[in-house]
Amino acid sequence: MKRVAVVDHTLATALGSGRTATVAALRANASGLRARGFETAQLPTWLGIVAGVDETPLPAALAAWECRNNRLAWMGLQADGFAHSVAEARARHGARRVGVFVGTSTSGLLTTEQAYRRRDPATGALPADFDYAHAHSTGSLAAFVRAALALEGPAGVISTACSSGAKAYAAAARMMDLGLIDAAVVGGVDSLCMTVLYGFNSLELCSPDVCRPWDAHRRGISLGEGAAFALLEREADTPAPRAWLLGTGESSDGYHMSSPLPDGAGAVAAMREALARAGLRPEDVDYVNLHGTATVNNDAAEDAAMCAVFGERVPCSSTKGATGHTLGAAGAVEASISLLALEHGLMPGGGTRTTPDPALRANVLDAPVDAALGVVASNSFGFGGSNACLVFGAGR
Repeated sequence: MKRVAVVDHTLATALGSGRTATVAALRANASGLRARGFETAQLPTWLGIVAGVDETPLPAALAAWECRNNRLAWMGLQADGFAHSVAEARARHGARRVGVFVGTSTSGLLTTEQAYRRRDPATGALPADFDYAHAHSTGSLAAFVRAALALEGPAGVISTACSSGAKAYAAAARMMDLGLIDAAVVGGVDSLCMTVLYGFNSLELCSPDVCRPWDAHRRGISLGEGAAFALLEREADTPAPRAWLLGTGESSDGYHMSSPLPDGAGAVAAMREALARAGLRPEDVDYVNLHGTATVNNDAAEDAAMCAVFGERVPCSSTKGATGHTLGAAGAVEASISLLALEHGLMPGGGTRTTPDPALRANVLDAPVDAALGVVASNSFGFGGSNACLVFGAGR
Protein backbone atom coordinates (compact mmCIF):
# COMPACT_ATOMS: atom_id res chain seq x y z
CA MET A 1 0.00 0.00 0.00
CA LYS A 2 1.03 3.64 -0.35
CA ARG A 3 2.28 4.90 2.97
CA VAL A 4 0.06 7.47 4.66
CA ALA A 5 1.28 10.42 6.70
CA VAL A 6 0.23 10.68 10.34
CA VAL A 7 0.16 14.46 10.70
CA ASP A 8 -1.12 14.63 14.27
CA HIS A 9 -2.72 12.44 16.93
CA THR A 10 -4.05 12.65 20.46
CA LEU A 11 -5.82 10.60 23.11
CA ALA A 12 -7.71 10.78 26.39
CA THR A 13 -7.78 7.78 28.72
CA ALA A 14 -7.64 6.96 32.41
CA LEU A 15 -3.94 7.89 32.21
CA GLY A 16 -4.86 11.48 31.41
CA SER A 17 -5.78 13.74 28.53
CA GLY A 18 -3.22 14.42 25.81
CA ARG A 19 0.15 13.10 24.72
CA THR A 20 2.25 14.67 27.49
CA ALA A 21 0.23 13.16 30.32
CA THR A 22 0.18 9.79 28.59
CA VAL A 23 3.94 9.66 27.98
CA ALA A 24 4.64 10.68 31.59
CA ALA A 25 2.41 7.88 32.86
CA LEU A 26 3.96 5.32 30.50
CA ARG A 27 7.47 6.31 31.59
CA ALA A 28 6.42 5.88 35.22
CA ASN A 29 4.88 2.49 34.42
CA ALA A 30 1.73 3.86 36.03
CA SER A 31 -1.83 2.58 35.82
CA GLY A 32 -5.03 4.58 35.59
CA LEU A 33 -7.09 1.64 36.81
CA ARG A 34 -8.88 1.87 40.15
CA ALA A 35 -11.09 -0.45 42.20
CA ARG A 36 -14.28 1.59 42.02
CA GLY A 37 -17.81 1.72 40.74
CA PHE A 38 -19.32 3.67 37.86
CA GLU A 39 -22.65 5.45 37.89
CA THR A 40 -25.06 3.00 39.60
CA ALA A 41 -22.89 -0.08 39.02
CA GLN A 42 -20.94 -1.36 42.01
CA LEU A 43 -19.05 -4.46 40.87
CA PRO A 44 -15.94 -6.13 42.31
CA THR A 45 -13.64 -5.03 39.50
CA TRP A 46 -11.16 -2.34 38.45
CA LEU A 47 -12.08 0.36 35.95
CA GLY A 48 -10.26 2.89 33.78
CA ILE A 49 -12.43 6.01 33.95
CA VAL A 50 -11.49 9.25 32.17
CA ALA A 51 -11.42 12.17 34.58
CA GLY A 52 -13.46 15.24 33.78
CA VAL A 53 -16.04 13.81 31.38
CA ASP A 54 -18.95 14.65 33.66
CA GLU A 55 -17.65 18.20 34.01
CA THR A 56 -17.19 18.76 30.25
CA PRO A 57 -20.57 19.52 28.62
CA LEU A 58 -20.67 20.07 24.90
CA PRO A 59 -20.72 23.63 23.55
CA ALA A 60 -24.19 25.09 22.98
CA ALA A 61 -23.85 24.74 19.21
CA LEU A 62 -23.37 20.99 19.61
CA ALA A 63 -25.83 20.42 22.46
CA ALA A 64 -28.07 18.20 20.31
CA TRP A 65 -25.33 15.53 20.45
CA GLU A 66 -25.15 15.52 24.25
CA CYS A 67 -24.13 12.13 25.70
CA ARG A 68 -21.14 10.74 27.58
CA ASN A 69 -19.60 9.25 24.44
CA ASN A 70 -19.68 12.51 22.51
CA ARG A 71 -18.42 14.41 25.55
CA LEU A 72 -15.47 12.05 25.62
CA ALA A 73 -14.96 12.56 21.89
CA TRP A 74 -15.02 16.33 22.42
CA MET A 75 -12.32 16.04 25.11
CA GLY A 76 -10.17 14.07 22.70
CA LEU A 77 -10.66 16.54 19.85
CA GLN A 78 -9.58 19.45 22.08
CA ALA A 79 -6.46 17.78 23.46
CA ASP A 80 -3.04 18.68 22.04
CA GLY A 81 -4.56 21.25 19.69
CA PHE A 82 -5.84 18.42 17.52
CA ALA A 83 -8.90 20.33 16.28
CA HIS A 84 -6.59 23.13 15.12
CA SER A 85 -4.52 20.65 13.10
CA VAL A 86 -7.72 19.43 11.44
CA ALA A 87 -8.75 23.03 10.69
CA GLU A 88 -5.45 23.52 8.89
CA ALA A 89 -6.02 20.35 6.86
CA ARG A 90 -9.54 21.54 6.03
CA ALA A 91 -8.08 24.80 4.76
CA ARG A 92 -5.52 22.94 2.62
CA HIS A 93 -7.86 20.42 1.04
CA GLY A 94 -11.39 21.72 1.46
CA ALA A 95 -14.00 20.36 3.87
CA ARG A 96 -15.35 17.86 1.32
CA ARG A 97 -11.95 16.22 0.84
CA VAL A 98 -11.45 15.34 4.53
CA GLY A 99 -13.15 12.15 5.68
CA VAL A 100 -14.10 10.89 9.14
CA PHE A 101 -13.71 7.21 10.04
CA VAL A 102 -14.13 6.24 13.67
CA GLY A 103 -14.79 3.11 15.72
CA THR A 104 -17.08 2.49 18.65
CA SER A 105 -18.87 -0.44 20.26
CA THR A 106 -21.59 1.02 22.47
CA SER A 107 -21.63 4.68 21.36
CA GLY A 108 -24.05 6.60 23.63
CA LEU A 109 -25.79 3.58 25.13
CA LEU A 110 -25.58 5.04 28.64
CA THR A 111 -27.99 7.79 27.57
CA THR A 112 -30.55 5.20 26.49
CA GLU A 113 -30.13 3.30 29.75
CA GLN A 114 -30.76 6.51 31.68
CA ALA A 115 -33.76 7.34 29.47
CA TYR A 116 -35.33 3.96 30.26
CA ARG A 117 -35.17 4.82 33.95
CA ARG A 118 -37.28 7.91 33.17
CA ARG A 119 -40.03 6.18 31.19
CA ASP A 120 -43.59 7.31 31.77
CA PRO A 121 -44.91 5.03 34.54
CA ALA A 122 -48.34 4.84 32.93
CA THR A 123 -47.49 4.34 29.26
CA GLY A 124 -43.86 3.22 29.30
CA ALA A 125 -43.02 5.97 26.81
CA LEU A 126 -39.46 7.23 26.71
CA PRO A 127 -38.95 10.87 27.79
CA ALA A 128 -39.58 13.48 25.12
CA ASP A 129 -36.04 14.85 25.39
CA PHE A 130 -34.46 11.51 24.43
CA ASP A 131 -32.92 11.73 20.94
CA TYR A 132 -31.69 8.29 19.88
CA ALA A 133 -30.15 9.42 16.59
CA HIS A 134 -27.94 12.07 18.17
CA ALA A 135 -27.30 10.55 21.59
CA HIS A 136 -27.03 6.80 21.09
CA SER A 137 -27.00 5.48 17.54
CA THR A 138 -23.76 3.97 16.32
CA GLY A 139 -23.62 6.60 13.59
CA SER A 140 -23.83 9.40 16.13
CA LEU A 141 -20.07 9.42 16.74
CA ALA A 142 -19.04 10.07 13.13
CA ALA A 143 -21.79 12.63 12.64
CA PHE A 144 -20.74 14.43 15.82
CA VAL A 145 -17.05 14.51 14.91
CA ARG A 146 -17.94 15.72 11.42
CA ALA A 147 -20.09 18.52 12.85
CA ALA A 148 -17.58 19.47 15.56
CA LEU A 149 -14.76 19.81 13.01
CA ALA A 150 -16.88 21.37 10.21
CA LEU A 151 -16.00 18.58 7.78
CA GLU A 152 -18.09 17.47 4.78
CA GLY A 153 -16.22 14.47 3.41
CA PRO A 154 -17.26 10.81 3.57
CA ALA A 155 -17.92 9.66 7.12
CA GLY A 156 -18.61 6.31 8.74
CA VAL A 157 -18.47 4.32 11.95
CA ILE A 158 -16.86 0.91 12.20
CA SER A 159 -18.22 -1.35 14.91
CA THR A 160 -16.25 -4.59 14.94
CA ALA A 161 -15.79 -4.82 18.69
CA CYS A 162 -12.22 -4.30 19.91
CA SER A 163 -10.70 -3.92 16.43
CA SER A 164 -12.97 -0.99 15.50
CA GLY A 165 -10.53 1.87 16.14
CA ALA A 166 -7.72 0.14 14.26
CA LYS A 167 -9.93 -0.68 11.30
CA ALA A 168 -10.77 3.02 11.01
CA TYR A 169 -7.14 3.60 9.97
CA ALA A 170 -7.40 0.91 7.30
CA ALA A 171 -10.68 2.30 5.96
CA ALA A 172 -9.22 5.79 5.62
CA ALA A 173 -6.08 4.49 3.91
CA ARG A 174 -8.22 2.72 1.31
CA MET A 175 -10.26 5.85 0.66
CA MET A 176 -7.11 7.89 0.11
CA ASP A 177 -5.62 5.21 -2.11
CA LEU A 178 -8.75 5.38 -4.27
CA GLY A 179 -8.40 9.14 -4.56
CA LEU A 180 -11.76 9.83 -2.92
CA ILE A 181 -10.27 11.97 -0.14
CA ASP A 182 -7.00 13.77 0.58
CA ALA A 183 -7.07 13.53 4.37
CA ALA A 184 -9.01 11.84 7.16
CA VAL A 185 -9.74 12.07 10.84
CA VAL A 186 -9.58 8.54 12.21
CA GLY A 187 -9.93 7.12 15.69
CA GLY A 188 -12.25 5.56 18.20
CA VAL A 189 -14.33 6.48 21.22
CA ASP A 190 -16.06 4.23 23.72
CA SER A 191 -17.50 5.17 27.10
CA LEU A 192 -18.60 3.02 30.01
CA CYS A 193 -22.23 2.05 30.49
CA MET A 194 -24.28 -0.45 32.46
CA THR A 195 -24.66 -2.89 29.55
CA VAL A 196 -20.89 -3.16 29.16
CA LEU A 197 -20.19 -3.51 32.87
CA TYR A 198 -22.89 -6.03 33.68
CA GLY A 199 -22.51 -7.78 30.33
CA PHE A 200 -18.82 -8.55 30.72
CA ASN A 201 -19.39 -9.37 34.38
CA SER A 202 -22.05 -11.92 33.39
CA LEU A 203 -19.55 -13.50 30.98
CA GLU A 204 -17.19 -13.90 33.98
CA LEU A 205 -14.52 -11.97 32.07
CA CYS A 206 -13.93 -9.13 34.56
CA SER A 207 -10.93 -9.48 36.83
CA PRO A 208 -11.55 -8.83 40.54
CA ASP A 209 -7.99 -7.52 40.61
CA VAL A 210 -6.23 -5.11 38.27
CA CYS A 211 -5.85 -6.86 34.92
CA ARG A 212 -2.46 -8.57 34.43
CA PRO A 213 -1.74 -9.43 30.77
CA TRP A 214 0.61 -12.40 30.26
CA ASP A 215 0.58 -13.15 34.00
CA ALA A 216 0.41 -16.75 35.19
CA HIS A 217 -2.46 -15.75 37.48
CA ARG A 218 -4.35 -13.44 35.10
CA ARG A 219 -8.08 -13.45 35.82
CA GLY A 220 -9.67 -11.32 33.11
CA ILE A 221 -10.08 -7.80 31.81
CA SER A 222 -10.35 -4.39 33.44
CA LEU A 223 -12.84 -2.30 31.51
CA GLY A 224 -12.03 1.26 30.57
CA GLU A 225 -13.10 4.13 28.38
CA GLY A 226 -11.18 6.40 26.07
CA ALA A 227 -10.97 8.53 22.97
CA ALA A 228 -8.16 8.71 20.42
CA PHE A 229 -7.86 10.49 17.09
CA ALA A 230 -5.30 10.86 14.33
CA LEU A 231 -5.11 13.07 11.27
CA LEU A 232 -3.97 11.21 8.16
CA GLU A 233 -2.94 12.81 4.85
CA ARG A 234 -1.51 11.68 1.55
CA GLU A 235 2.28 11.45 1.46
CA ALA A 236 2.56 14.11 -1.26
CA ASP A 237 0.93 16.72 0.99
CA THR A 238 3.03 16.22 4.14
CA PRO A 239 6.78 15.80 3.67
CA ALA A 240 7.59 15.72 7.41
CA PRO A 241 4.78 14.07 9.42
CA ARG A 242 4.93 12.76 12.97
CA ALA A 243 4.94 9.20 11.64
CA TRP A 244 3.89 7.04 8.71
CA LEU A 245 1.16 4.44 8.49
CA LEU A 246 3.07 1.83 6.51
CA GLY A 247 0.72 -1.13 6.43
CA THR A 248 -2.64 -2.45 7.60
CA GLY A 249 -3.78 -6.02 7.98
CA GLU A 250 -7.29 -7.33 8.61
CA SER A 251 -8.78 -10.80 8.96
CA SER A 252 -11.88 -12.52 10.28
CA ASP A 253 -11.51 -16.00 11.70
CA GLY A 254 -15.17 -16.47 12.68
CA TYR A 255 -14.24 -19.20 15.16
CA HIS A 256 -16.41 -18.24 18.12
CA MET A 257 -18.50 -15.26 19.24
CA SER A 258 -16.19 -14.39 22.14
CA SER A 259 -13.07 -16.56 21.78
CA PRO A 260 -10.22 -16.45 19.24
CA LEU A 261 -8.86 -19.43 17.36
CA PRO A 262 -6.66 -21.14 19.97
CA ASP A 263 -3.68 -21.27 17.61
CA GLY A 264 -4.02 -17.57 16.79
CA ALA A 265 -4.37 -18.19 13.04
CA GLY A 266 -6.63 -15.17 12.50
CA ALA A 267 -4.19 -12.89 14.31
CA VAL A 268 -1.31 -14.37 12.31
CA ALA A 269 -3.11 -13.56 9.06
CA ALA A 270 -3.69 -9.93 10.08
CA MET A 271 -0.08 -9.40 11.19
CA ARG A 272 1.37 -10.99 8.06
CA GLU A 273 -0.91 -8.95 5.80
CA ALA A 274 0.13 -5.73 7.54
CA LEU A 275 3.81 -6.58 7.09
CA ALA A 276 3.29 -7.56 3.45
CA ARG A 277 1.41 -4.34 2.65
CA ALA A 278 4.19 -2.38 4.34
CA GLY A 279 6.85 -4.29 2.37
CA LEU A 280 8.55 -5.32 5.61
CA ARG A 281 9.88 -8.49 7.20
CA PRO A 282 9.17 -9.52 10.80
CA GLU A 283 12.74 -8.65 11.78
CA ASP A 284 12.16 -5.05 10.65
CA VAL A 285 9.70 -4.46 13.52
CA ASP A 286 11.23 -3.06 16.72
CA TYR A 287 8.22 -3.24 19.08
CA VAL A 288 4.65 -4.58 19.09
CA ASN A 289 1.82 -3.21 21.22
CA LEU A 290 -0.18 -6.33 22.06
CA HIS A 291 -3.94 -6.61 22.20
CA GLY A 292 -3.28 -8.32 25.54
CA THR A 293 -6.64 -8.44 27.30
CA ALA A 294 -5.42 -10.57 30.27
CA THR A 295 -7.96 -13.32 29.74
CA VAL A 296 -6.53 -16.83 29.80
CA ASN A 297 -7.57 -17.77 26.25
CA ASN A 298 -6.89 -14.47 24.48
CA ASP A 299 -3.38 -14.01 25.81
CA ALA A 300 -2.49 -17.63 24.98
CA ALA A 301 -3.80 -17.30 21.41
CA GLU A 302 -2.02 -13.99 20.82
CA ASP A 303 1.20 -15.39 22.27
CA ALA A 304 1.03 -18.29 19.80
CA ALA A 305 0.36 -15.84 16.97
CA MET A 306 3.22 -13.53 17.98
CA CYS A 307 5.68 -16.39 18.13
CA ALA A 308 4.48 -17.72 14.76
CA VAL A 309 5.11 -14.36 13.10
CA PHE A 310 7.99 -12.82 15.06
CA GLY A 311 9.48 -15.70 17.00
CA GLU A 312 10.50 -14.82 20.54
CA ARG A 313 12.67 -11.85 19.57
CA VAL A 314 10.59 -8.71 19.23
CA PRO A 315 9.89 -6.75 22.46
CA CYS A 316 6.19 -6.35 23.10
CA SER A 317 3.76 -5.35 25.81
CA SER A 318 0.10 -4.79 26.52
CA THR A 319 -0.86 -1.37 27.86
CA LYS A 320 -4.34 -2.44 29.00
CA GLY A 321 -3.04 -2.67 32.56
CA ALA A 322 -2.55 1.10 32.26
CA THR A 323 -5.67 2.23 30.40
CA GLY A 324 -8.08 -0.67 30.83
CA HIS A 325 -9.76 -2.30 27.85
CA THR A 326 -11.40 0.60 26.02
CA LEU A 327 -13.34 -1.73 23.69
CA GLY A 328 -14.19 -0.02 20.39
CA ALA A 329 -11.65 2.71 21.13
CA ALA A 330 -8.84 0.27 22.00
CA GLY A 331 -7.40 0.00 18.50
CA ALA A 332 -7.15 3.79 18.20
CA VAL A 333 -5.91 4.31 21.76
CA GLU A 334 -3.16 1.74 21.30
CA ALA A 335 -2.30 3.10 17.86
CA SER A 336 -1.63 6.46 19.54
CA ILE A 337 0.43 4.76 22.25
CA SER A 338 2.42 3.04 19.49
CA LEU A 339 2.94 6.41 17.79
CA LEU A 340 4.16 7.85 21.10
CA ALA A 341 6.58 4.93 21.38
CA LEU A 342 8.05 5.90 18.01
CA GLU A 343 8.19 9.61 18.78
CA HIS A 344 9.76 9.26 22.22
CA GLY A 345 11.90 6.16 21.78
CA LEU A 346 9.94 4.42 24.52
CA MET A 347 8.72 0.84 24.65
CA PRO A 348 6.00 0.78 27.35
CA GLY A 349 6.01 -1.90 30.01
CA GLY A 350 3.12 -4.10 31.02
CA GLY A 351 3.45 -2.80 34.55
CA THR A 352 0.81 -4.93 36.27
CA ARG A 353 2.35 -8.36 35.56
CA THR A 354 3.90 -9.90 38.66
CA THR A 355 4.35 -13.58 37.73
CA PRO A 356 5.24 -14.35 34.10
CA ASP A 357 3.31 -17.28 32.65
CA PRO A 358 5.93 -19.93 31.80
CA ALA A 359 3.65 -21.32 29.08
CA LEU A 360 3.83 -18.04 27.12
CA ARG A 361 6.95 -17.32 25.08
CA ALA A 362 6.65 -13.82 23.63
CA ASN A 363 9.25 -11.26 24.72
CA VAL A 364 6.93 -9.24 26.97
CA LEU A 365 8.32 -6.18 28.76
CA ASP A 366 7.34 -5.56 32.38
CA ALA A 367 8.99 -2.13 32.62
CA PRO A 368 9.45 0.65 30.06
CA VAL A 369 12.60 0.56 27.96
CA ASP A 370 14.20 3.48 26.13
CA ALA A 371 15.21 2.51 22.59
CA ALA A 372 15.52 4.09 19.17
CA LEU A 373 12.51 2.75 17.27
CA GLY A 374 12.04 2.77 13.53
CA VAL A 375 9.00 0.52 13.07
CA VAL A 376 6.29 -0.51 15.52
CA ALA A 377 3.10 -2.56 15.16
CA SER A 378 -0.18 -2.49 17.05
CA ASN A 379 -2.52 -5.49 17.39
CA SER A 380 -6.29 -5.32 17.89
CA PHE A 381 -8.45 -8.45 18.02
CA GLY A 382 -12.19 -8.30 18.61
CA PHE A 383 -15.13 -10.50 19.53
CA GLY A 384 -16.32 -12.63 16.65
CA GLY A 385 -12.78 -13.01 15.29
CA SER A 386 -12.40 -9.51 13.84
CA ASN A 387 -8.65 -8.89 13.71
CA ALA A 388 -6.51 -5.91 12.75
CA CYS A 389 -2.84 -4.97 12.79
CA LEU A 390 -1.31 -1.57 12.05
CA VAL A 391 2.36 -0.96 11.21
CA PHE A 392 3.83 2.50 11.76
CA GLY A 393 7.20 3.97 10.79
CA ALA A 394 9.10 6.87 12.30
CA GLY A 395 8.57 10.29 10.73
CA ARG A 396 10.34 13.67 10.70
